Amino acid sequence: MKIYCIYLISFILIGCHSKNEKSDVSTTPRIKLTLEEANRLSRLPLHCMQVEYPNKLSQVLSDSTGLKSPRELHPAFYGCFDWHSSVHGHWMLVRLLKEFPDIDDHKSIKAKLYQNISRENILSELSYFRKDPNYERTYGWAWLLKLAEELHTWESPFAKGLEKNLQPLTDYIVQRYLEFLPKLHYPIRVGEHSNTAFGMSFALDFAQTTGHAPLKDLISQRARDFYINDQSCPIDWEPSGFDFLSPCLEEANIMKKVLSNEEFSEWIQSFLPQLSQSDFILQPGIVSDRSDGKLVHLDGVNFSRAWCLYNISEEMEGLEHLKTLANSHISYSLPHIVDNNYEGTHWLASFAVYALNHSD
Repeated sequence: MKIYCIYLISFILIGCHSKNEKSDVSTTPRIKLTLEEANRLSRLPLHCMQVEYPNKLSQVLSDSTGLKSPRELHPAFYGCFDWHSSVHGHWMLVRLLKEFPDIDDHKSIKAKLYQNISRENILSELSYFRKDPNYERTYGWAWLLKLAEELHTWESPFAKGLEKNLQPLTDYIVQRYLEFLPKLHYPIRVGEHSNTAFGMSFALDFAQTTGHAPLKDLISQRARDFYINDQSCPIDWEPSGFDFLSPCLEEANIMKKVLSNEEFSEWIQSFLPQLSQSDFILQPGIVSDRSDGKLVHLDGVNFSRAWCLYNISEEMEGLEHLKTLANSHISYSLPHIVDNNYEGTHWLASFAVYALNHSD
């Protein structure tokens, strides 16, 4: 335990700078996802991906046929407390297997992925969605497409088999985006699941990676419709008490993806002009009680802020210092994903891995 604590402390120091220290981007150390950290984090979704209870179904009952156990309703994604957390736990394990083929539990990870993402299980999931087409809109949809994207980019027979099994649900979720986004007149600007910018961001990644032009074009247009005229986002109001997403930074993140660097440089100066100041400070979200399932959301906001800040600053002159700010957010929350507080451990590891994958 003593050695592990020393390791965590050293990990934190990699990306930390004091508030009064000016950022030297050319020498700013990067926080890297190591094999040791991958082993530690992977055990969290591996433990819970086939744990049925506790469980939050978040379903609308049309009749008594919906009164079934979580595993009966969602045979692929029934673990890790709720459907979307199960999905991004599966994404995380796929990602880690790709990056670290010799990860300690690779045999167990593959076995459980193979068991859960079977063709039969996915067809059952699809049947559920056809009865409730708005289920998990759009947060769970986004993570499902992120999982599909990760499998698509992994050139291995194992991944291709899982991708084929997942394909019916992938196709359905894509179609739901194509149907829903044209009807959404106003974007949803909150720091939790229904945030529109986040829901479009992951879907856009999928569309670009897989070459799905209709989805890519629709999201690009809708992002412009929703956000192109926005100015002076009140980031000082963030975070709200239960946020795990930053409304301002998620919006900036999707616009970075749909605008050219020149367009984005002009847009961000109107939307968040303070980001260009080298001494800009954004304190990490403070978590007062990690056993509280809502308060621990603020660890999530630290990771999601980090991946947004990394992307926003990519190839952007004058925004390089945001990488140091991202590092500080990761360093605040990462050491705390170590205990048995299921309220956070069932989902936060995947947020941490996604943030760390964007620190390069």
